Amino acid sequence: MTQNDDDAVAVEPAQPGRKRDHSRDAKILDATLEVLAEVGAAGLTMDIVAARAGAGKATIYRRWTSKTELVIDAVAHMKRNQVDLERLPDTGTLRGDLLGLFKPQSIEESERKLKIMTGLASLLSQDQALADAANAAVVQPWAEAHFALMRRAVERGEISASADIGTLSQVIPSMAAYRTLVQRKPIDLAFLVSMVDGVIVPALRRQPSEVPPDSTGHRPVPTTSRVDEPPSPRRAASVRKRSKI
Repeated sequence: MTQNDDDAVAVEPAQPGRKRDHSRDAKILDATLEVLAEVGAAGLTMDIVAARAGAGKATIYRRWTSKTELVIDAVAHMKRNQVDLERLPDTGTLRGDLLGLFKPQSIEESERKLKIMTGLASLLSQDQALADAANAAVVQPWAEAHFALMRRAVERGEISASADIGTLSQVIPSMAAYRTLVQRKPIDLAFLVSMVDGVIVPALRRQPSEVPPDSTGHRPVPTTSRVDEPPSPRRAASVRKRSKI
């Protein structure tokens, strides 16, 4: 089946007044991840995903209008399953909490997830307009977890309330996305330790008075982020509709 065949399917519109049934979404998204890891983005088609999930192709198209949109949602589904905002680590220190987010994986599972991210990168290279959607899927779930842990550290007095946790909560998730999408490297404990000990903890503990003066002798005022407001995700739905693969 060609890529054009995927686009040519006739989709019966949902009946007015009837809510769309999302009960099978998780199974379809899991099937998408399996196929993506096995055959890559180029080999993935709606037909293959439908067969793997035991769903009709038209059913999938009523929920996802393109292959790229389906893959992005599948990756977002995978990321949401990796971090539970209701059960975050609570070790008593920010360093311990951040490192506690790391979950050791087998070599096979690490390779599978790397293949999935490589497939996503391949699709994004074809349509940069989907960058916002990819950010919401890949970076935002982890950024929200880091923000929650940093806010807790502020509340217990471990770090300054003036620390820019809105920005710093996105550093490791963004670097992790770069590592997997661009460098094609897995996320391991050594990477996380280097980011936590070398970047995040020193930055959060640096007091405003320690900021070196600029060329005029003035000390820049650091931007702050309200500790009750996590960084807002970029809206993905509007950009997804721009691509149909």
